[in-house]
Amino acid sequence: MAVVSTKAIVLSTLKYSDTSLIVKCYTEESGLKSYLVRGVLKAKKGGLKVAYFQPLTQLSIVANHSTKTTLHSVKEVQILNPYKSIYKDIVKQSVVLFLSEVLSYSIQEEEKNEQLYNYLETAFVWLDVHDKIANFHLLFLLNLTRFLGFYPDLSENNKIGFDLMEGNFSNSTSQKNVISSNQFYQFKKLLGIDFDGIEKVSFSKSERQVVLQIIIRYFELHLDGFRKPKSLQVLETVFS
Repeated sequence: MAVVSTKAIVLSTLKYSDTSLIVKCYTEESGLKSYLVRGVLKAKKGGLKVAYFQPLTQLSIVANHSTKTTLHSVKEVQILNPYKSIYKDIVKQSVVLFLSEVLSYSIQEEEKNEQLYNYLETAFVWLDVHDKIANFHLLFLLNLTRFLGFYPDLSENNKIGFDLMEGNFSNSTSQKNVISSNQFYQFKKLLGIDFDGIEKVSFSKSERQVVLQIIIRYFELHLDGFRKPKSLQVLETVFS
């Protein structure tokens, strides 16, 4: 048993008994970890609050990490980088719900990856303070692939299609996982930009949906066990 102090981002919660939660977090020090938070659903003064464990909340925790079990325990929790707008804005809430679900399916490593942690932290702070966020989730997911190991190879970008299976540009546009013409053109808009460049990218509602479907397909092809997020429909409704 080791006592660890770490920053952590909440990915999902599951009710466990009438009073407790199992909280899955991505931690800065130890990668993916699940915690059993006992008694948190019973209202008591000065104790842990359920609000601490909303999707993508950034926390500072002190936890016991056990070598014998996959469920660890939390000793102390504080909110870090409290969000000002995310939980008040229905659009941002939908984005957060969707992204927390995608992250739950995408991140499997129980090891430290500080670059990935920093990316998540920075991205969600950006989402909180900006207003024009209609394309945020698209760029967030595409740039996430950098840390998951399958960011598109940007060389040979004069070719007329993109091979989702191989992750590179291609001219053989008749093949199953190669996107071309309008799909390719829309997808290409996101390549090589950061969040501050996102306001210059324009998508119509239907284009945005097309690009999201492409990115989800890209994830499905590269990640074992990746499932289509249930919250996808909610997100599409919010942006339609």
